[in-house]
Amino acid sequence: MATEVNLPALGESVTEGTVTRWLKQVGDTVAVDEPLLEVSTDKVDTEIPSPVAGTLLEIKAEEDDTVEVGAILAVIGDEGGSSGDASDSAEPEAQPKDEEQAEKKAEQEQEVVEETGELPAGDETPEADKSADEKPAAETKSAGGSGTAVTLPALGESVTEGTVTRWLKSVGDEVAVDEPLLEVSTDKVDTEIPSPVAGTLLEIKAEEDETVEVGAELAIIGDGSAAPAEPEPEPEPEPEPEPEPEPEPEPEPEPEPAPKAEEPKQEPKQEQTPPPASAPAAAPVTPSPQTQPASASTTDSSGYVTPLVRKLAGQHNVDLSSVSGTGVGGRIRKQDVLEAARAQEAPAAAPAAAPAASSAPAAKAPSVSPSPLRGTTEKVSRLRKIISERMVGSLQTSAQLTQVVEVDVTNVARLREAKKGEFLAREGVKLTYLPFFTKAAIDTLKEHPKLNATIDVDAGEVTYYDRENVAFAVDTEKGLLTPVVKDAGDLSIAGLAKKIADVAERTRTNKIGPDELGGGTFTITNLGSFGALWDTPIINQPQVAILGPGAVVKRPVVIDDPNLGETIAVRHMVYLALTYDHRLVDGADAGRFLRDLKKRLEAGVFDV
Repeated sequence: MATEVNLPALGESVTEGTVTRWLKQVGDTVAVDEPLLEVSTDKVDTEIPSPVAGTLLEIKAEEDDTVEVGAILAVIGDEGGSSGDASDSAEPEAQPKDEEQAEKKAEQEQEVVEETGELPAGDETPEADKSADEKPAAETKSAGGSGTAVTLPALGESVTEGTVTRWLKSVGDEVAVDEPLLEVSTDKVDTEIPSPVAGTLLEIKAEEDETVEVGAELAIIGDGSAAPAEPEPEPEPEPEPEPEPEPEPEPEPEPEPAPKAEEPKQEPKQEQTPPPASAPAAAPVTPSPQTQPASASTTDSSGYVTPLVRKLAGQHNVDLSSVSGTGVGGRIRKQDVLEAARAQEAPAAAPAAAPAASSAPAAKAPSVSPSPLRGTTEKVSRLRKIISERMVGSLQTSAQLTQVVEVDVTNVARLREAKKGEFLAREGVKLTYLPFFTKAAIDTLKEHPKLNATIDVDAGEVTYYDRENVAFAVDTEKGLLTPVVKDAGDLSIAGLAKKIADVAERTRTNKIGPDELGGGTFTITNLGSFGALWDTPIINQPQVAILGPGAVVKRPVVIDDPNLGETIAVRHMVYLALTYDHRLVDGADAGRFLRDLKKRLEAGVFDV
């Protein structure tokens, strides 16, 4: 019996996809959820995983073929019902033949366990356990302990490669199962790669700053250093008497013990030049696998700390072992580190107040410290390539120009100031200016449908939307993304504030879905978040307009007072920049839109 692999629905309005690359060939063995091929649509590039474990029997859609949603892509031999038996009987035969497949499956299962807490359906035994039982056979074949290969796992849809940013372990270090080995960065996520087995790091295959493809070998781990089978054959007791003589006899027994035992011994010799120091160093070799995981657990607290959290902890001098995590399973989050940093600063505030004058010059030094990127060359990330192509394509597609108006938002500022405390307590999010700008823009779009539309010059058609799906430009560590708040025209100020905060947070934490990054009809980019007064934003195709509110600032303005006449007063002012597509929207249309938007904001009448 065989199982068909179909093209799934990949997003709203996506009806077809193009096969860009097959990751497996006919005859290859695949695990459940292991990526089979890459597919590209007009909205997203993604990988299609295998629904079952088995063998790829037939490829139905070749590379560069465009197929509809639901079409058959491949046929896989149905081994789902016997996968439990295969782990006991068939696996020892398949492993010597294709060890990388078993290791890759183990990593896939490990990711599923981390995300869901249980193994994939039909697989009762973790692949890591199977490999641990079968490793002695692999060791004999590798003649001297070639070890277990650590490969780059699939880290998300459409992610085909990753860059090694930092190695957390060095060659010769002992590692425990699931202990982080290195940090990897992709265009979607920064993460740590854990060790699939316990043992010694024998070899590093990918150096820092090196970009490798999914499935590529990153390192080699000694197979049996943590397994009970290794201490029995007596290679470990032998190295203990060997370091006792002078350093001269030590080079002779080096070929006899496994390389994993040699390298930890060589490192203490390099660190401690006197020969007598090598003898006591050999004694703790056996307990070192126990002590190192303990130190890792105290450092990471919950056993896993993201690179972002570790970076924040370093910036704020926070000891992660003293931080109690509030995330899932006690995981330390960014907020936990920031809270710990504030707690450290609070007691230091009083003593720091006295030498305020002397601390001021010290604070200037970090602000002028050179960036580590100076004088370096790095590979352009996948997301940056996409942004580049779309921005240039937008300018080449439409006739864009920007119109700017100055708006007095003093009434909005006063309303916000009066309501923000109550609003935060009631809604759980801060009340910023952005929901007011968004609500006013949505109300104005309903009266000016030309700016909430799309134009198809080839078909000679203009589509005016009857709903306002507002996209918001969000700055992330990877680059600019534009999540969409659907049917924003139906939301109040409170609803907009919560929706905007929600999509922005999920975008920054890589939890936003592909459907939420498309389907917008109008875009708002908050230029004032970094103090910019105004800019000339680029249209998010196929839309025809984008609004950029600048920073709200206080300044003296001439106003007409009913009693005093013309007078100068301090007002809250903002610039609104509107970039529009002149193929559909004329300057007068843009002017009328901005005029009505200005009136709406200056009136300052909003239900908060």
